[in-house]
Amino acid sequence: MVDSRAGGAPTVLRVVLGKRLRELRLRAGLTYEKAAAALDVTHATVRRMERAEVGLKVPYVEKLLRTYGITEQSEIDSFLALTREANRPGWWHRYRDVLPEWFSAFVALESESQVIRAYEPHYVPGLLQTEDYVRAVLRAGMPHAAEEEVERGVGLRLERQRLLTRAEPPLLWVVMDETVLRRPIGSREIMQAQVSRLIEACSMPNVRLQVMPFSAGPHSAMYGPFHIFRFPLPELPDVAYSESLVGAVYFDQRDDVSAFQEALDRMCAQAAPVRRTEAVLDGLRKEL
Repeated sequence: MVDSRAGGAPTVLRVVLGKRLRELRLRAGLTYEKAAAALDVTHATVRRMERAEVGLKVPYVEKLLRTYGITEQSEIDSFLALTREANRPGWWHRYRDVLPEWFSAFVALESESQVIRAYEPHYVPGLLQTEDYVRAVLRAGMPHAAEEEVERGVGLRLERQRLLTRAEPPLLWVVMDETVLRRPIGSREIMQAQVSRLIEACSMPNVRLQVMPFSAGPHSAMYGPFHIFRFPLPELPDVAYSESLVGAVYFDQRDDVSAFQEALDRMCAQAAPVRRTEAVLDGLRKEL
């Protein structure tokens, strides 16, 4: 679904428009080659437009719409207006100096999700980290980075957090391993403040937190962290994201995403219930 190597991560809207162009082409009974002939480009260009691997040029889109039999001017104007909006760089473009291409796709998906589910075995989720915790995590992950680069990374993460307090925010549902809360990140004061931040988050209507205790034993997702994104647009499938030290993989095939969803559902059943999370966190805070 997302290829962050091709000119930056596409916005979700660009993905949707690409899918709509494909549907219109198929409905018109045209092959890639015939659609490309109308634009005097290669069939690969049309394919990449439909896959959101390139930006959507407005003249190309208008020509394709007319080629596909769309004659109503108001319908064409509406599609072109969406095209212009989809081509605008996301807010994260300002941080491209510290944002790897493979992660810019994550920020694009996160920004336009309706539901974000995640399993975190190592760190507090980025959307819920305090500023000092963010700084400590980035310094550990980028030991050779200049101070200015670290601070740019802090700014990016804090900007991402505005997602949770915007109008119509997404639902964030996270299962954290107890390890996250036992591993010291920075000073004792930083950890206490971070746990307090998580307790505050428990009262947010769009945040659900669960802690997977050591006592739960092994579970189905011990191999590493992952996220699942769900969108408000019916054209888009759920997307699962799995990260490594040097990159990430995005899955949108139903069978692949279902494997992540099933693992997360099993963990939710094993972890502390949402209603008890605040008490669990308060107990851990007192131990710090």
